[in-house]
Amino acid sequence: MSLVWVYAVQEAGAGEAPDMSGVDGERPRVVGTEELAAVVGTVADDGFDEAGLAAAMEDLGRIEMLVRAHHGVVAATAQDRTVAPVRLATVFRDDDAVTAMLRQRHDDIRAALDRVRGRREWGVKVYVDGTAAPPPAPDAGAASTGDRPGTAYLLRRRADRDRGAEAREDARAVAERVAGTAAACAVDVRRFAPQDARLSGRTQEMVLNATFLVDREREDEFRDTVSRSGDGAVVEVTGPWPPFSFAAAEES
Repeated sequence: MSLVWVYAVQEAGAGEAPDMSGVDGERPRVVGTEELAAVVGTVADDGFDEAGLAAAMEDLGRIEMLVRAHHGVVAATAQDRTVAPVRLATVFRDDDAVTAMLRQRHDDIRAALDRVRGRREWGVKVYVDGTAAPPPAPDAGAASTGDRPGTAYLLRRRADRDRGAEAREDARAVAERVAGTAAACAVDVRRFAPQDARLSGRTQEMVLNATFLVDREREDEFRDTVSRSGDGAVVEVTGPWPPFSFAAAEES
């Protein structure tokens, strides 16, 4: 028994599937209608059915392998054509079910393809030094209040809050400035929650985590302009990628 894993959707006749291994080590292929085609792979039902995929989502190592393989096929396909990437772990019973989906969602898929034609996705992350307030100078409060410990403590707490609020406001301002600069060079944006430092692998705090859909002819402008917009913050620009965040066919 087998199932059909879907990687991306393209226009009929756009090209063959890339010559590479897919999520189950299979060779991707194309299944389509008169106007649309899906890049798919035949996978074993054991491990790729509902129960198998649910178990895989609990295994970080397996998730990473699936993500890498899925994105690899999509990226290779998108090198020479417009594609609408399909969400990870989208599986159908057989080829007929895939073609039925293409017919049923024809208008949505065509709209997704038109939206991303000639455009690619770029990621932008901004990092700043920790926004926690630095500790006050020793005995600074006591010296200004006649050495009254209680009053000095309250003043230090207030000063800490003020410094923390100012640092957070500065961080938000940096994030919005970079986001605004990037948006001016893009046609669409998706913003996500900043990643925890344990995931980002950096000591600085992430204050912006976003992706932008950019016309190919503006990519150099986008990369160069955004990279210089941090004004002391660390701006990380990655890409270009297939438009994963903007053209998921089943969400269009």
